[in-house]
Amino acid sequence: MQKITPCLWFDDKVEEAVNFYVSTFKNSKVGSIARYGEAGAKVSGRPKGSVMTVTFELEGQEFLALNGGPHFKFSEAISFIVNCETQEEIDKMWEKLSEGGEKGQCGWLKDKYGLSWQIVPPVLGEMLQDKNSPKSERVMKAMLQMHKLDIKTLRQAYEQQ
Repeated sequence: MQKITPCLWFDDKVEEAVNFYVSTFKNSKVGSIARYGEAGAKVSGRPKGSVMTVTFELEGQEFLALNGGPHFKFSEAISFIVNCETQEEIDKMWEKLSEGGEKGQCGWLKDKYGLSWQIVPPVLGEMLQDKNSPKSERVMKAMLQMHKLDIKTLRQAYEQQ
């Protein structure tokens, strides 16, 4: 069991959201489902027997998803970073996760459930942290003009003389 497990609060589409995430990431699975009993239903306003929580795993990371009602919404203050080694993987994740959601800048997107994701190549961090300031500045400038990140364009900016 991992020490820290993120809990994601959904209004009422927890099963749909979990199935979407599990279908998006290769090494993923749905775990257990807990349903509201009489006491929980009374407090939450959810129907008795409806789904309360679902445990699931994405690429080895465990999550708990809660059908908690409309009281709280996701914001960009919390996002999940998806490290993609190739442009093909970036393209696939970007399209799949942004479908029905919102495409943002610099590799950020919000999925159809309101959860924020960053679709990035690991090489981006290396380029942005380069001690050669002009190189890292060119990469930052190029990235700020992008929605979906493009590895080739980022590398060109980095290698520019």
